Amino acid sequence: MWVNFLWRAALSPGRRAHSALAQLRCVLDRELEGIRGAGTWKSERVITSRQGPCIRVEGISGGILNFCANNYLGLSSHPEVIQAGLQALEEFGAGLISTRFICGTQSIHKNLEAKIARFHQREDAILYPSCFDANTGLFEALLTPEDAVLSDELNHASVIDGIRLCKAHKYRYRHLDMADLEAKLKEAQKHRLRLVATDGAFSMDGDVAPLQEICRLAAQYGALVFVDECHATGFLGPTGRGTDELLGVMDQVTIINSTLGKALGGASGGYTTGPEPLISLMRQRSRPYLFSNSLPPAVVGCASKALDLLMESNTIVQSMAAKTRRFRSKMEAAGFTISGADHPICPVMLGDARLSSQMAEDMLKKGIFVIGFSYPVVPKGKARIRVQISAVHSEEDIDRCVEAFVEVGKLHGALP
Repeated sequence: MWVNFLWRAALSPGRRAHSALAQLRCVLDRELEGIRGAGTWKSERVITSRQGPCIRVEGISGGILNFCANNYLGLSSHPEVIQAGLQALEEFGAGLISTRFICGTQSIHKNLEAKIARFHQREDAILYPSCFDANTGLFEALLTPEDAVLSDELNHASVIDGIRLCKAHKYRYRHLDMADLEAKLKEAQKHRLRLVATDGAFSMDGDVAPLQEICRLAAQYGALVFVDECHATGFLGPTGRGTDELLGVMDQVTIINSTLGKALGGASGGYTTGPEPLISLMRQRSRPYLFSNSLPPAVVGCASKALDLLMESNTIVQSMAAKTRRFRSKMEAAGFTISGADHPICPVMLGDARLSSQMAEDMLKKGIFVIGFSYPVVPKGKARIRVQISAVHSEEDIDRCVEAFVEVGKLHGALP
């Protein structure tokens, strides 16, 4: 009887739950130790100031030059953008406490959607909490098992995840390889709709999709073109409309997804813009839209003012382009390999994960905030420090960053 009692006690729900939790902890500890052992552990530095070219970091005295933010146009702390956010907060409140279709649509949401459509010269637009949500919401709602999607192998994780969720036939073509894309398009002719999906500018490498050739192939093989413009909206192209403007194919790209969380103020939010029937379908079927709270009014106000500033003048865009060229040319002259071309994302290619992490730490000691990127964010053997140029960096800021890279690079043997 005593044995039976012990057996029942061992199998009690409380003990089984405790055993399962202990097993989970062991599994997680092994995973975390593996990340640390591989040198790919990602720490979070705590910023104690507003975002900008010069910031304050917890535990470090003095100002730090920030060269790793998506603050391409420097609008995150622009006084007019902040004031617009405060005004929207005062007039429309802190939040909607609702999804859009229940009681979460205000006039400022509709006004911003109309402004986004005008900016991109499209028929309509729909807002999301983030562009990740826009990407995960699009493909599942649009494509069926009768359709096909053809995706660049280095597309952003949100595009990849969005495609995984849909039931369309999936084709992956080699990065920027138009011969491979054409072969996949030929193979996909048997499907109803064919959608080519690509980043406009690739966030880890700073290279730009060959949209002219993509659009030519799409027209030849009866396909539609989707572009994720998160790292292009606001600053690529003569007036900052993005890679489709830069490459002269605005009338050939069917769908654009992009973000309010980078160049356009940097708070949060994303969107889809394209044909009006497509946007109407997203409002009916896109799960992240239907099951997420509306964007907070302050975020909407900030983004709307950022778009106003951008449409009023392209001076900021031109300033950033000049500073990007300055950084790239000086770094290459010093002996570093910089991936991409003419994009403010300037990946300093190092190869080794530990090296990129150690160099980033030593850069911080010299007053420069940069981050090392390694697997799984980038492929194994492709570790780098991703530098991002902002329009609000001064030439002196850029020169100081280059000087720090040279000193740290020599210290770690990355430069002779």
